[in-house]
Amino acid sequence: MVELNTTVAFYNHEFTTLDKVQISPLDRGYYFGDGVYEVTKVHNGRCFAASYHLDRLYRSMRLMEIPATIAPDELTELHDTLVQESGIREGSVYLQVTRGTAPRTHAYPDRMTPNILMYVTEANAAKEELAQTGAKVITLEDIRWQHCDIKSLNLIPNILGAQKAKKKRAAEAFFFRGDELIEGTSSNVFMVRDGILWTRAADDLMLKGITRQLILTRVAPTCGVTCIERKIDRDLLLKADEVFYTSTTAGIVPVTQIDKETVANGEIGHVTRSLQEAYAHLMEDGLP
Repeated sequence: MVELNTTVAFYNHEFTTLDKVQISPLDRGYYFGDGVYEVTKVHNGRCFAASYHLDRLYRSMRLMEIPATIAPDELTELHDTLVQESGIREGSVYLQVTRGTAPRTHAYPDRMTPNILMYVTEANAAKEELAQTGAKVITLEDIRWQHCDIKSLNLIPNILGAQKAKKKRAAEAFFFRGDELIEGTSSNVFMVRDGILWTRAADDLMLKGITRQLILTRVAPTCGVTCIERKIDRDLLLKADEVFYTSTTAGIVPVTQIDKETVANGEIGHVTRSLQEAYAHLMEDGLP
């Protein structure tokens, strides 16, 4: 049996273990949440769609004005090395880049050096089970800022929303702005009506999820499913034939209940199942 080294980490250009990483209390990520992050899925001992995640990382860094001090090909190699050293077959790689370390002032100094942290974790079995059993979700008013398209460390509304879902024995919470569905606390949302796949068009108010992107560009076309990107209001969502949410770590999770309302007949629909199967095949084939 292979012993997993789940503490293997990389911090500021040095390989180490997670328990030995020393982060200064003056790191702007610590006291301002001034940084960005990505989570890349590990399947069969390989990183899945890492290039998609790195593209989004550099976009987030650019919008946050955090300088890039490491090249994409080097980050790709680091992902692969960490996975190999950890021995983990199913899990994820966490990557965090903060603006750097400096005395606490709101405006940041010039020419700061970012701090880079990476480590590998094993897959969450509870999340994987939801993909087969379906999930209950709740709905909440979206009180987040106007740039949810940046994958920043500022996640307090998401955390509080996820905690409210947990207290109600739900797996996820969906954010609404007024009557409009935006996304989940850590997911994108899809619905099916008359065999057509619907999801909200990506803009500054939501994160353009990698799994969402792959479903729209690769998975749904493979299944012959037509996709529509447009506004979804509460009434339309509750009248859907099928609903599911997506994320890197959870994949495609069917939704069987929203608040106190059952979705359709409460069973997982055939479109959702076909998309799950096609997505599983895509992961088996691998994607750089």
